[in-house]
Amino acid sequence: MNQQTAPARPEPAQRTRIKMCGFTRETDVRSACAAGADAIGFVLYPPSPRSVSIERAAELARLLPAFVTPVLLFVNEAPERIAAACAAVPGASLQFHGDESADFCAAMTQQTGRPHLKAARIPLSEVHDFDLLEFAHTHRTAQALLLDAHVDGYGGGGKTFHWSQLPPNVNAHLVLSGGLTPANVVDGIRTLRTHGLSLAVDVSSGIEAGKGLKDAEKMRQFVQAVRTADNDHST
Repeated sequence: MNQQTAPARPEPAQRTRIKMCGFTRETDVRSACAAGADAIGFVLYPPSPRSVSIERAAELARLLPAFVTPVLLFVNEAPERIAAACAAVPGASLQFHGDESADFCAAMTQQTGRPHLKAARIPLSEVHDFDLLEFAHTHRTAQALLLDAHVDGYGGGGKTFHWSQLPPNVNAHLVLSGGLTPANVVDGIRTLRTHGLSLAVDVSSGIEAGKGLKDAEKMRQFVQAVRTADNDHST
């Protein structure tokens, strides 16, 4: 009796994880969680217009429901302040967005017991010598690499880099950032979803009414756009 081979099942689409960053107000944190954010970022870099104190980050993080992760963003910060922030915000991940070395990032993860993201600042020019494969190897202890545009200062510039210029075989989990909005995030996911071990997205200025002031409708539209990209992948 001939046995028929069952048709191959399509691989399930990966649900793209969403981090929203730069929160300063309770109402915005609640709206982001209601919209479907997986992680909420708090900027602990005093020069940033979105910066909050450790105490304020702890207050806002207490609003997060189960399975929504707080992320603490640092730029060239002292180990003592990183440790203090971790003590104040249980369960937070660390995001290093400055010039921190791989050894420093790994040491902070070991010291605090918290996973870390490391920002890779991608030049805006199409022709550059930034080597993402080498960067991924150097920062191999990072939970993921956050791909952001290299602008003056550190992040939050609302600029996109040339997504198509990235290598297609990065041995790391990737988080696409830099100038994402409800209007362009679908294209970003479509372009980069297979370039790394996985792809998540991170948005700040693209969901704002003003710096540090989020817009509930823009957050809802952003999440809806990400889900549209996920559904396109499953068909």
